[in-house]
Amino acid sequence: MLFSEKKIDPREYNPLALAYIGDTVFDLFVRTKLLEGGNRRVTDLHKRAVKLVNASAQAEIVHIMEGELSEDELGILKWGRNAKVNNHPNRSTIGEYHLATGLETLIGFLYLEGKEERLCELLEKAYLNFNKE
Repeated sequence: MLFSEKKIDPREYNPLALAYIGDTVFDLFVRTKLLEGGNRRVTDLHKRAVKLVNASAQAEIVHIMEGELSEDELGILKWGRNAKVNNHPNRSTIGEYHLATGLETLIGFLYLEGKEERLCELLEKAYLNFNKE
């Protein structure tokens, strides 16, 4: 794991805790990919990041990567999707928010499991497919 020497077992955490870390890992991935595109003004980078790091975009990414997931990964995504949340952003539907939470749960799980290679593989494919515009 990137920032901790202590092994954290993601099975010991609830899906919203995994989504909590998964959200940050996803944000870091997107921002890193944007920097790979060359030096830009920070406001431009932020505008591009916001297009991907939101519930609606993440729900679309779930649809892009669903066929790439193993049964176990799909189970983790559904575990997070079905977690009880108390609210959701105004700019997304509750369904989009649940899918985004599922994605973040899967990302957090893979990250804490130390499966960064698999995590990067999935995120790279989703990022490339999402950014075809």
